Amino acid sequence: MYKTVFSDKRGLVENKNKFISKFIILKEISYMKKLNKGFTLIELLVVIAIIGILSSVVLASLNTARGKGSDAAIKGNLNNTRAQAELFYDTNNTYVGVCGTAAVNGVTGFGAAFNAAASAAGVSTSTTLATAGSATTAVCHESASAWAATVPLKTNTARAWCVDSAGSSKETTHLIASATVCP
Repeated sequence: MYKTVFSDKRGLVENKNKFISKFIILKEISYMKKLNKGFTLIELLVVIAIIGILSSVVLASLNTARGKGSDAAIKGNLNNTRAQAELFYDTNNTYVGVCGTAAVNGVTGFGAAFNAAASAAGVSTSTTLATAGSATTAVCHESASAWAATVPLKTNTARAWCVDSAGSSKETTHLIASATVCP
């Protein structure tokens, strides 16, 4: 009988120890869960750095797309000038005044389209024959028998889009002073 009581007490003690050890383990697990609820400072900084890198890539791509869009506007406006110039010449038998916006014998020059192209490039304009084109100046030269206009491209200001009375419409260098043909 003594052995039985002792074994019962031993069983109770073992059960009590198991219960306590399980309780401690559960308490440690719940404590660990509380610690792992938030993000660490390092994790947050890494995420912020990744977002910063991605946004800089997107902004660089956006600026490139804007520049290409401006170049397309420049090319489109200047390409439209050729038809207007020929209407002007057919009516007046001269290209003098074709770079302007005033009507001559009821037909206006292509000055509005030229100015729109220069505005898309963000540059000033000149219709003086003695002025050479540059990275900051769009030029339109006219004479009685020929005309040429260049506007610097937004993506590469060392280059310009040039159209002339000979039918050229191309990317080229800037128009030199007194030139009425694309280089």
